[in-house]
Amino acid sequence: MSNPETKTAKAAAPAAFTREQLAASKRYARRRDLVTALLEPGKRYTLAEVDGLIEKFMKGKVN
Repeated sequence: MSNPETKTAKAAAPAAFTREQLAASKRYARRRDLVTALLEPGKRYTLAEVDGLIEKFMKGKVN
């Protein structure tokens, strides 16, 4: 018998993607250059993390 808590914990974990996967996705097609510049290679990001980084960058001050 499997433990139901383990199944829900795995199902609840958000998916994480590499910088290359995110840059190639349709969701970030218009921001491909920005995604490539903001994200570190080899690190995995959730969609919420990427959206937050993009939003923070876009709200930054221009010198």
